[in-house]
Amino acid sequence: MKELTKAEEMVMQALWKINRGFAKEITEAIEYDKKKPAYNTVLTMIRILVDKGFIKYETYGKSNLYEPVISKEEYSKSTLKSITKRYFNGSPKSMLSFFAREENLNLDDLEEIIKELKKK
Repeated sequence: MKELTKAEEMVMQALWKINRGFAKEITEAIEYDKKKPAYNTVLTMIRILVDKGFIKYETYGKSNLYEPVISKEEYSKSTLKSITKRYFNGSPKSMLSFFAREENLNLDDLEEIIKELKKK
């Protein structure tokens, strides 16, 4: 699966949040740190995402209704697998150990995670 740029991911996060919508609705749903992206910039990102196969659309008159082709969960899984492969020699244990150290997880936190995993 292709990786998203930061700008593309920002648009996809908005679309995943609203499930489907017109460009104006996607633009309004974007969470931004500094400056809200311009409507035309969002349209450009949407076109790129359509070309990459992340978004599909239906045309209603002169407007397009967009929806994700790939779920947030699918993209997250693919991205985590890629990060694990590139930075942790393909070892999920190494990745989890790294995050446990970096986030200062204590034994209670780890036990809670194990309980959640056992439920699934």
